[in-house]
Parts: sequence; C-alpha cells; structure tokens
Amino acid sequence: MYWIIFIGIMVVSWIVQFIFKNKFKKYSEMPLSSGLSGAEIAQKMLNENGINDVQVISVEGQLTDHYNPANRTVNLSPDVYHGRSVAAAAVAAHECGHAVQHATAYSWLQFRSAMVPIVSVASRLTTWVLMIGVIMMAFSGNVYVLAIGVGALALTTLFSFITLPVEFDASNRALAWLNASRITHSTEEHDGAKDALKWAAMTYVVAALSALVTLLYYASILFGRRD
Repeated sequence: MYWIIFIGIMVVSWIVQFIFKNKFKKYSEMPLSSGLSGAEIAQKMLNENGINDVQVISVEGQLTDHYNPANRTVNLSPDVYHGRSVAAAAVAAHECGHAVQHATAYSWLQFRSAMVPIVSVASRLTTWVLMIGVIMMAFSGNVYVLAIGVGALALTTLFSFITLPVEFDASNRALAWLNASRITHSTEEHDGAKDALKWAAMTYVVAALSALVTLLYYASILFGRRD
C-alpha cells in the first residue's frame, strides 16, 4: 500500500519538477519591461522595506537561490542575479520576501530557523538509523533504534510542513510588492511571475507529502511490530 503511494508521489514529484523547470525556462525568456536585473530588483525591494543590513550576492549553480538569515544575505544564482526577465524578478523578490519575514519576525520563519540545527543533524543520520533499526528489529526484536529513527524522521517531516507557510508567504509578499512597485508592469508579466512562483511552491508541497508517506511507512513497521 505505502509503496504504491510512494511511487505515485515520486511520479508526481518528477512531473512537478519537470513543469517547474519548463515554467522557469519560459519566463526566463520573457523580458521584463522595467529592464531591471534580479540583483537590482532585490536591492530595491530591500530598500523599500527599510532593510539596510542584508547583502545581495551571486552564488554559483542553477536554482540555488536562497536567503540566509545567519549571515543576512540574499543569494541569487547567476541567471537570476544578472537576468532581466520575469522569472528573475519573481525569484529575486521571493528571496527578499524571506528577508522581510526575518526583519518583521514572521513566526513561521522563526520556528523554522530554530529547528534548522537539530534537523540538519537528524537528516544526516536518519537513513542509517532507520536501516540499522529495521535490521535489529528483524533479527533481535529490538525496536528502540527504529523508534529513534522514526522520531528523527518525524522531525524532518515536521520541518517540511513548516516550510510550506514560509514559502507561500514569501511568494505572496513578492507578488504584492512587484505589483505595488510596478516592477511587473503588465498583466502578462504579473501572471507569469505568479505562475513561476506557484510551481516553485508545488515542489515543496510534493516534498512534504513524500516525507509524510515515508514517515507513515516506517511508523507502520515500528508500531505494527510492537502490537
């Protein structure tokens, strides 16, 4: 049962990733009528929100854009940093949306940031702990290692779901600002930015569902054995 659901989610995940990449490519080829680059848009959004202690920098890679609250930087991939397209505007504004969340003490971001240290450790160890736990339970009946693994997996799953309101809120802030600041002048540009961010958000939704199914699978092994 769980394997069928998990395979289904993997297929959906592949489809969502495929659509997202195609959407990003499409809107990367749609010129922004304002002519601003992603870096300029990011700096403008920060300035207009009174944020003067966050630096906009370029980082290597594709789709590597993120906001780092630890060193207060908006990190944009080269295509976004230098790009003058609807996609570049959407992504740059979205990442600045996280900076605005940080500056305004947005509760979901604070909760997520507080979880990062423990989740980063849990995510590195979970796979091995679960594997060892299943083996130990099968051969000796010891369920404690598996229980630890399920607990760690529950933390990473919770983290995935807490990420959802953070991402959706950042997109909403980005779209509202792009519209108010007239960065996306036309309806076509605004709709393109909204579409790009919608599919980016869908990748987080699928990841959260995948994490939940995995958690339920291992929990069924653990509690099925204990019953």
